[in-house]
Amino acid sequence: MTGRLVVVSNRVAIATDKKAQTGGLAVALQDALSTHGGIWFGWSGKTKSRTAMSPKIVESGNVTFATLDLGKDDFDDYYNGYANRALWPLFHYRLDLTSFTKLNYAGYFRVNSMFASKLAPMLKADDLVWIHDYHMIPLAEELRRAQIGCRIGFFLHTPFPAAEILIALPSHANLVRSLCAYDLVGFQTENDLRSFHDYIIHEARGTVAEDGTVSAYGRKMVARVYPIGIDAEDFAQAAQQAGRAPEVRRLRESRRERTLMIGVDRLDYSKGLVERFDAFALMIERYPSERGSVSLLQIAPPTRSEVPEYQDIRTELETHAGGINGRYAEFDWMPIRYLNKSYNRNTLAGFFRECRVGLVTPLRDGMNLVAKEYVAAQNPLDPGVLVLSRFAGAARELSSALIVNPFDLDSTAEAMARALSMPLEERIDRWRDMMEVVSTNTLTVWRDSFLGDLRTVGS
Repeated sequence: MTGRLVVVSNRVAIATDKKAQTGGLAVALQDALSTHGGIWFGWSGKTKSRTAMSPKIVESGNVTFATLDLGKDDFDDYYNGYANRALWPLFHYRLDLTSFTKLNYAGYFRVNSMFASKLAPMLKADDLVWIHDYHMIPLAEELRRAQIGCRIGFFLHTPFPAAEILIALPSHANLVRSLCAYDLVGFQTENDLRSFHDYIIHEARGTVAEDGTVSAYGRKMVARVYPIGIDAEDFAQAAQQAGRAPEVRRLRESRRERTLMIGVDRLDYSKGLVERFDAFALMIERYPSERGSVSLLQIAPPTRSEVPEYQDIRTELETHAGGINGRYAEFDWMPIRYLNKSYNRNTLAGFFRECRVGLVTPLRDGMNLVAKEYVAAQNPLDPGVLVLSRFAGAARELSSALIVNPFDLDSTAEAMARALSMPLEERIDRWRDMMEVVSTNTLTVWRDSFLGDLRTVGS
């Protein structure tokens, strides 16, 4: 790559910020930025009385981190409002939770226009710009209006909804027209790409060529599938080493001879946590022999606590866990260990390795890297079993998991019971199949594949 890489995301992981918890995606992007030199631009994660006039600049080697504080009104309209009360629920097929107002819609485009006005002067003609996620969909169109001609790519980390869902959004045409301002758009799965193509053909009256070129709204661009991965080797090593960590030792001692299932999810209505609790309760109801011998460890750190729907799901889940524990618990056994807090990556890797069953059962998810992390964390000689929702993007790759429909409590409960009783030989065979996929389709492969295509698309 001859030019710089410019990464744009809602949150920026500044390399010099020692307090920030940096995930695998941030590390992969920082590595690419350090290799080629460039800029990471986006919101600082801070709100002030008014939006900053200019970005705060932090230099680290050959990388420039440029962040903007948002004013409270901009934050409420752009982030809490349109991004997380309109786009997030809609993209996760929750029309019942989708809230659309003209005020939030205007704020979403206003903030993206403002981001473009601050970023444009920093760009050079040969830069490669990579914009991430649903917060920033209109950004390329705004940059084009500012006469920015460099290559611009976009990756959607969430699902892309079926056309019949998307058209429920009053501004759907403007949103898809904005996507067509990119040179390359990446989706997690073939289902997402098919939904996009369906909209282009039947709603936008555009065309899709065999090579993936999309023509619509007087523009041409390319849309493809790039399933995101993890650094499997690094995560496996972290899981093995975490066995000596105090928290993991405490977990091991607390379960005694009992079996643990584990779920690790942000506290979000898309994760199917209420349904997961119900399926677990149904399993111990139907299989009395499992009572007292298996517990579900559910870690659900809070998120977006200012949004009313997230306050509601927290209350509902706490009530649900309490009801199940009150009905089934004994003085020396708790069916559900529900923790509304976060743990660092290495500790979670150790927890995954200690738990016989991993439950990843979202009602809808873009990829869900927890599924891949659970696989990578397992002991090759005695691996656990992954129970995976068919509505997670990971299900397209990890077909050797026990695939379930989380809306079907009966079959999910049966899958949980099957996972607990699965023979070692079958567990090893299934784990090897999944680990081969996780080890091959890594985060680095995902990153380099997208950027390689962005460099050459349209040439």
